Amino acid sequence: MRILLAEDNIDNREMLTRRLERKGFTVISAVDGKEATERARDSAPDLILMDVSMPVMSGIEATIAIRNDGVDKDVPIIALTAHAMDGDRMKCLDAGCNDFATKPVDFKLLQQLIEKHSRGEAAKAAAVR
Repeated sequence: MRILLAEDNIDNREMLTRRLERKGFTVISAVDGKEATERARDSAPDLILMDVSMPVMSGIEATIAIRNDGVDKDVPIIALTAHAMDGDRMKCLDAGCNDFATKPVDFKLLQQLIEKHSRGEAAKAAAVR
């Protein structure tokens, strides 16, 4: 499974990349929202982990752009943010995110969210076999 990780903080990006790769995922990185939209278009990820607060283009703006792009507007997007208020969650969901995880990232919870939103991918793979 290919995961696009959009995260501007190098420490967070490297830590999440290592942990995801240890779980067998292929990780594609982006350091800002603009790069995330480009990588989403070019690499066709199965799932996107989107930091909300990034330079150049926020994760909210990037999510809206990905959803409006039409290339793969159904790719699951999980927002990652230090903003944990209900209004922040709704802002992410309204922009087109499928789910929401707070920072610091609880990796066990993140794995559960990835599994929840990747079931469609597992079903597609099983149907091909």
